[in-house]
Amino acid sequence: MNTSASCAIWTPRVLSILRIVSSYMLLIHGTAKLFGVPHAAMFDNLQIASLSGAAAIIELIFGGLLLVGLFTRPAAFIVSGFAAAAYFIGHVAAKGNLLFPLLNGGEAAVLYCFVFLYIWVAGPGPWSLDAMMRKDTAS
Repeated sequence: MNTSASCAIWTPRVLSILRIVSSYMLLIHGTAKLFGVPHAAMFDNLQIASLSGAAAIIELIFGGLLLVGLFTRPAAFIVSGFAAAAYFIGHVAAKGNLLFPLLNGGEAAVLYCFVFLYIWVAGPGPWSLDAMMRKDTAS
């Protein structure tokens, strides 16, 4: 088997893995903020009615949807915008350095933004509830 054929076989599967791992990381932010699992001391006094509280709800709900691949495209679009807002509000506004995420601590927000933007365009991959439902409706 040549490399092109191997890549063609694995590309959709790796897309699913990218979606699953990225959404798990997002979901963990939400569970840490809302439920203290895993515990992160910086979230100990989180107020649910704050900007961080709203972020936690978005991370929990949309992270969960993306993890299982349900309503993937709209969820990924929302999360991509959420991550962009997090970068500009939480990192650039607070610490400056628009073009240098390394200096304002916003590397993860930038990566989340573009990973989920890609998932919005590419779709959920084959290992998702969306793909399972498409198979059911195609029969």
